[in-house]
Formats: sequence, structure tokens, C-alpha cells
Amino acid sequence: MSIDKQPSCEDPFDSLLPVQEAQDRLSDALVTVAETELIDLKDATGRALSEDVVSPVNVPGYTNSAMDGYAIASASIPVKGHASLDIVGSAWAGRVFDGEVQPQQAARIFTGGLMPVGTDTVVIQEHVSTDGDTVTIDSQVQPGRNVRQAGEDVLQDELVLKAGTQLKAAQIGLLASLGIREVNVYRRLRVAYFTTGDELCALDTHAGQTLAPGMLFDSNRYTLGSMLTSLNVETIDLGIVRDSAEATRKAMLDAAAKADIVVTSGGISAGDADFVAQVFHELGNVRFWKLAMRPGRPLAFGQVGNAFFFGLPGNPVAVMVTFLQFVQPAIKQVMGLSATAPYTIKATCQSTLRKSLGRVEYQRGVLSNDEQGNLIVSSTGKQGAGRISSMTSANCLIVIAADAAGVVPGDTVEVQPFEGLFG
Repeated sequence: MSIDKQPSCEDPFDSLLPVQEAQDRLSDALVTVAETELIDLKDATGRALSEDVVSPVNVPGYTNSAMDGYAIASASIPVKGHASLDIVGSAWAGRVFDGEVQPQQAARIFTGGLMPVGTDTVVIQEHVSTDGDTVTIDSQVQPGRNVRQAGEDVLQDELVLKAGTQLKAAQIGLLASLGIREVNVYRRLRVAYFTTGDELCALDTHAGQTLAPGMLFDSNRYTLGSMLTSLNVETIDLGIVRDSAEATRKAMLDAAAKADIVVTSGGISAGDADFVAQVFHELGNVRFWKLAMRPGRPLAFGQVGNAFFFGLPGNPVAVMVTFLQFVQPAIKQVMGLSATAPYTIKATCQSTLRKSLGRVEYQRGVLSNDEQGNLIVSSTGKQGAGRISSMTSANCLIVIAADAAGVVPGDTVEVQPFEGLFG
């Protein structure tokens, strides 16, 4: 008699979906949220522009001095030797010189001051000598120097930001410099999440208490909540769902009715108590389930109702790794951002890293510079998926391709830095 085996975490890698194919399926399935809103610029940090922004003005709006010094006409520069010019007034930022500077004259000017009529050059104050109302310059002065031209940074009617741009400090500052007070952005996403397991204890009822044998504090829900918060979405915490098909079905339908995206942790493998996987296959449109990666082989994606669904593993490190590789890019795509994938850089590995052929591995590492300034990376040590403390000592993930059998010191590896990866 043969055994009718179900999919499990012990399956050979060639029976599992490659990571790149899963990422392609994910990207193809996702749809950017349709609704947009007009919001105040001061509230727009982290949001995605829903339309292109064209500059209504020149920046700077007028030709001005880039330095403290003296505004002159280039015709006043001597061919050789020195020239003495009469100082006829001053131009400050916000206080215009009311007059015209003639040849053989100069106006005292300060950074940001409007260039007076008749001038096209600023001689910095360190390169002149003064005597009362006279300033002396020499033939080394270069025509046109130290002047910011109107529209030098941004021209009126120039496309400055494209739809899909995430608004961060630089973009906010640029929009403010254009006099733009309100921007059109995609609405904030609603993301519901819950953890599963009879062994989990909520911190709000058990913090500080001694846990009963076999029980664990619910850390994954706090991890998910923190990572979601960094993405500037509206979060819906649905708590801990106990191990039963009925409770899981109710929670999943409730989450899908409330949110654009649903994220769960635990119960996604093929065991008798893996009710998330069972109910997802019953209710959902399953796009993929079980990937050739470590950690995070039991990872499900699809739709439940109108909501996109991610079933993440229960091991803490696997939760973080799968969130960063799949959930975070998905949220960014649905929220309207044009740049969604985690970025990678190359570094020289200082550790021996073991892995099996056929799966992509994400190992925790410490990225730094050597004495010559070259990027190097070392392993944090043991890579078990339950070692959440190893994530706190890491500052990157070392990405080892499926066709690699391992890494030896001196090999060049791909690295995903945490800086910029979380959020």
C-alpha cells in the first residue's frame, strides 16, 4: 500500500516554486489601489504621488548671489592689474538694491540677494580689499562667477516628480520650494494581521507572568505591527486566533472584509493543526504556496475576497524574512510606489556559509567596511529560523542564490542592508 503524501516542509526543492517565479506571480497579481486624496504637504511624508508634479515656477525665482561679496558688471574686471570700484549700495536676501550698478561701480551683496540691475558677477569678499566706499578687485576675477541663475534648479513647467514617487524629506522640501501646499496621493492602505496558535500568550494579559509549559509569548504580532507601521499603512490588529477551522475561517473573512491586504503568521504548512493553510485553500484564490527558499518555505499568497492574502510561517526569523521579500514589496506596489523591490549591494564575505542546492537562502549578516574601505560581510552565526535575537545583531541579509552550494571566505555575495529595507 502506498501513502498519499501531502506537501510538507521536507519536500525536495525541485517540487517547490522558485523564488523569482513567485515574485513575478506576485507582481503580476497586484493592483494599485484606485482611490486618491488631496492632502496637506505637511501630512504627506511616506505617501505615494498619484499624479505627476509640474513646477509652477522657476527655482530660484530670480537671479541671486551664491556668496557674500560684491556684485559687479564683468566689464569692470581689469584686463591686468587692479581696479577700484565705487560701492553704491547693498543687496540683502529679501532686501533689494533699488538702483542700477554702472560700470566701475559695485554693490555689496549677501548670499541669496537679488542681483542688482547692471551686474552679472559676484566677487567674494575674501578676494577684495576695501577702503571706505571703495572696493579693489584684480584681473583674476572670473566673469559670471558666484551667481545662481533664475530657474537654475527647476524651470517653470518642468516635470519634477513622477506619479509613484514616495514623498520623503527631499521631495517634501522640493514641493515646498515650488509653493505647492497640497498634493494628490494614493489613499493609505488598510492592512489586517493576526497570529495563530493555541500556544501563544498575549502580552496584554500575560506580560511579566511565568508561562505555563508549552506556551510562548506572541512576539510575531508585535514584529508584524512594527514592520507595517514603518510602511505608513493603517493597521488592523486582529489579535491571536486559536487553532480551529471555525475560528480561522471567521478571522480570515473578517480581515478580508476590512482590509486591502491580510497578513497572518503560523498555521500555513500541511499539518493537521495548520488551519490557515486549510482555510485559505478553501476560501481563497491561491497563487502560490511553498517556495524554494530558506527561511520561509511555507509561504502562501493569493486572494480572499477582494483582499490580497499572505500566509507567513510561524518561526520569528521566517516571518521577518518573508515579510521583507514579499509582503513589503507588495504593499509598496499596491500603495502606488514605483520602486518596490529590496535593493542589494555586493560585498566580500568573511565567513563560510553552508547551504543546499536548489533554494535561495537569506542568512543574517553584519555589513561593514574593512581598513581599505571595501564592503565586507560576516555571518551572525547559527541561522535557525527561531533565533529572533540573531536579527537584532544583524544589519543585513546575505542572499545566496539557488544554484550556489555555499560560500567561502573571499567570495562576493549579494547583500540586502536593513537600512532602507525596513520601510
